[in-house]
Amino acid sequence: MKRLDARLLWPLAALGAVLAFNLVATPGFFDLAVRDGRLYGSLVDVVNRAVPVLLLGFGMTLVIATAGVDLSVGAVMAIAGAVAACLIVRPEGCVLNALPVHSLAGIVAVSLGVALLCGVFNGLLVAVFRIQPIVATLLLMVAGRGIAQLLTNGQIVTFQSPAFGAIGSGATLGVPNPVWIAACVFGVGGLLVRGTAYGMFVEAVGSNPVASRLSGIDARGVKMAAYAVCAVCAGIAGLIAAADIRAADANNAGLYLELDAILAVSVGGTSLAGGRFSLVGTILGALLMQALATTIFTRGVSAEGTLVLKALVVVAVCVLQSGPLKRPRRAEARRA
Repeated sequence: MKRLDARLLWPLAALGAVLAFNLVATPGFFDLAVRDGRLYGSLVDVVNRAVPVLLLGFGMTLVIATAGVDLSVGAVMAIAGAVAACLIVRPEGCVLNALPVHSLAGIVAVSLGVALLCGVFNGLLVAVFRIQPIVATLLLMVAGRGIAQLLTNGQIVTFQSPAFGAIGSGATLGVPNPVWIAACVFGVGGLLVRGTAYGMFVEAVGSNPVASRLSGIDARGVKMAAYAVCAVCAGIAGLIAAADIRAADANNAGLYLELDAILAVSVGGTSLAGGRFSLVGTILGALLMQALATTIFTRGVSAEGTLVLKALVVVAVCVLQSGPLKRPRRAEARRA
């Protein structure tokens, strides 16, 4: 079995086990219904609710593959949602009121532009000033929510914009719009990463930065691009979250989702030490975590118990993927 297939084996098996459990123990879990031209069902909910972690996981995969990490994605989600809500509502005293932006496209562009600036800031600290990624992104993780709260004046900014709300709660051809957005990000982004040399540059920088530099790869540019993409993905997730509830909640938007994204990437088989990465594995990891959360909630387990059970499953998958358990299997394969 090829190595890529081996990395996907255990997350795929765990996801299959969760779905098989629901097939037996949760009546109606696989039922689908069409109401008002939109698909409804537990499976649709699992995919739809997994979208924020999927988007964060895409960017986090690239960052982790460069041997880095981005702890600020949850805060960037809060900032992007706050910018969008403030541009729609124009609360009194907000610094964004001076911007002559009123169209939906302009609001989305400005929000993602602010997210991009956050990514460039992280990239500068890591790639140019060579600050440890966990420390560099921790700065924006803490300060980012403060920025979002300053924009919203510490309030939950609600809005009534059907056009913007459709980003998070609308549907196209029966499928929720967030699912289409995630599919576009992985489709276009995956094509750009795997269809060009950038993906190889990311793996080279993460595997051996010295050798990659000697071979002429611009490691700084590769890392800055990874952090910029990660922040833009977080911005998209923030817009979806704000549009879904039609409000910007600077305190709770994206809270702890950076940890879910890191877990999804790790469960998907991408090494936290950098190097080779798998976008398919990240998709499996995000779907596994959401399917697991949905399953646990439907069994009536408390929120505290949910966290413990999720942690146990993640640890089990990571242990099965770990080196000590791989080596005996490789030795058996060589003897065969």
